[in-house]
Amino acid sequence: MTWHTTRRMEVTGADGLRLAAWDYAPETAAERPGVLLLHGLLGRASHWADTARRLAPRYRALALDQRGHGRSDKPEGPYTPEAYLADALAAVEQLDLAPVVLIGHSMGALTAWQLAASRPDLVSALVICDMRAAALGAAGQREWEDWTRSWPVPFATLADARRWFAVEDAWAQPPNAVRGDFFAEVMTEHDDGWRPLYAPRHLLRSRQHWISDAHWDELAQVTCPALVVRGLDGELGRAEAQEMVRVLPHGDYAEIADAGHLVPWDQPAAWAEAVERFLSEVAPTRSRRTRTR
Repeated sequence: MTWHTTRRMEVTGADGLRLAAWDYAPETAAERPGVLLLHGLLGRASHWADTARRLAPRYRALALDQRGHGRSDKPEGPYTPEAYLADALAAVEQLDLAPVVLIGHSMGALTAWQLAASRPDLVSALVICDMRAAALGAAGQREWEDWTRSWPVPFATLADARRWFAVEDAWAQPPNAVRGDFFAEVMTEHDDGWRPLYAPRHLLRSRQHWISDAHWDELAQVTCPALVVRGLDGELGRAEAQEMVRVLPHGDYAEIADAGHLVPWDQPAAWAEAVERFLSEVAPTRSRRTRTR
């Protein structure tokens, strides 16, 4: 894999919010098809580094720190689907990525398919990773609130944070080293110890706006090719995933064994193979300039 220097860029999101984006492709890649990677509610752009670098030789691959996450601004609100959608649209337009391939994990996948549905002129293909289209209900929100309250922050060391999320978190069975690494990456050091880069109250506000609604109508409006990826042990069940593929006008399906909700990190090789196979069929790597002639 060719290694390129990652460049930090800035996007002005909805309400003038400052958003951080990370460009993993070389500066000479401006004419390549654009790819925008959107993390989930517990993530950050840097989680996509391996995927982005794998795509970088053929695509202009960028990842966005969404509002409230990573190095982007963290206002008290809004944390609505409309705000996340407006931010993603701003990134596509300001970074000149259209027609863009959108790759989203969990809540990032929801934002991705909402953008594909609302602005089909800007999106060439879509990858949905372990995000449900069905309504989840209020019970799940209460469980999430209890879970975030159980985090023993601040952690004395980063190793303590990694171990807690991998081994001691009561919501994570069985122990999972990948999960520990995933959460260690969203921690930052303060005077009193290590805390997440996001505020749990912002996560809850984000989540409460979409868990009570079903999203089948939005999926039906996605006109570009779309791949639904689920881990065999993920949150998205097989029957629901296959129904999402049926509802999508041009849907495809991939299932990855020995993977949970964190599919791209549980099984990075199988994930990359599924994404690259899909993109090779629906998103040719010739330059955007060539394609518009």
